[in-house]
Amino acid sequence: MSSTNDKIRGSVNDAVGNVKKNVGEATDNEDLQHEGEGQQVKGKAQKLLGDAKDLIGDAAETVSNAVKKSGD
Repeated sequence: MSSTNDKIRGSVNDAVGNVKKNVGEATDNEDLQHEGEGQQVKGKAQKLLGDAKDLIGDAAETVSNAVKKSGD
């Protein structure tokens, strides 16, 4: 999965989790509240994974450019 897809899925999970958490709080439904909190954590983790993939890609590009320059 691409970094963009991870970030999008993460944002969606974070938003849906937030709604579930708030509905759970409003209705005194602790199960729904906890489910929402868990989904928010999942979303934040997915966004971090996307960020990490971007960083790895950037690092790989930097190394590749350095190798190309050293061969000149």
